[in-house]
Amino acid sequence: MLTGQASISRQLPASLRKPMAASALVVVLLVTLAALFAPWIAPYGPDTMNLDAVLQAPSWQHWAGTDELGRDVASRVLHGARPSLAAAVGIVSIGLVLGLLVGTFSGLLAGWIDNVIMRLTDIVMALPGLVVALALTAAMGPSLFNAVLALGVLSVPAYIRVARGQALALREREFVLAARAMGAGTWHLMRAHVLPGVLPPVLVFMTFHLGAAVLASSALSFIGLGAQPPAAEWGAMIGSGREYVLGHWWLVTMPGVVIILTAASFNLLGDALRDWLDPRAASR
Repeated sequence: MLTGQASISRQLPASLRKPMAASALVVVLLVTLAALFAPWIAPYGPDTMNLDAVLQAPSWQHWAGTDELGRDVASRVLHGARPSLAAAVGIVSIGLVLGLLVGTFSGLLAGWIDNVIMRLTDIVMALPGLVVALALTAAMGPSLFNAVLALGVLSVPAYIRVARGQALALREREFVLAARAMGAGTWHLMRAHVLPGVLPPVLVFMTFHLGAAVLASSALSFIGLGAQPPAAEWGAMIGSGREYVLGHWWLVTMPGVVIILTAASFNLLGDALRDWLDPRAASR
């Protein structure tokens, strides 16, 4: 048994074997499992009301207490993992796909196309992102889908800059110049030679962005522009419980702690992934 555990430990990257990174990985895995299996894990349904148990403090029956409608807070936190993580993944996916392709294409071509793309990117990045997301979501209508769409589009310029920087460095490497001299087209160069080198730093940035996306989507839900009641979503739970926070602390504490732990865990995993993919960062 010990031999098997030692073998698994040796297979893990050294950066993930550090206590903080390992703890972050455990938290992310637990939140992911909660999102996948909440209907089978949660002791109650997310919308099951019990008007005889309104605003009860944490107890053996409701270990995270109940809300203003008698719903079990722990069950709602477990069910809230699904929309919260789905929103974060959706935001990151939009930024990753669009930003990776446009940034790599821009850095590989350079010239006036690169200048136009980067000037547009600078303009978008100069805008206050969350304020613009508020305006876009309010214009399109308050919903979690619209919040994800707005935040995802606004995250594209950051991915463009990361991908473009790597593509500019790679376009002058010998293997790229050799492939171009042999007649390889732009799309072949990007797909076969440049994208594999661009992916590692973009994946590191994506891991950091997941934590920020959890916070941003929860913030929009908190002010009523994201998930709408009675949806069990972490930010929406804090928003509905803020009126009772002085006398019933558990309504905002439970989802708030989960948001903080999830966002911090993604950031710690980003640090570990960066150390793994960039040995120079680990040595520093």
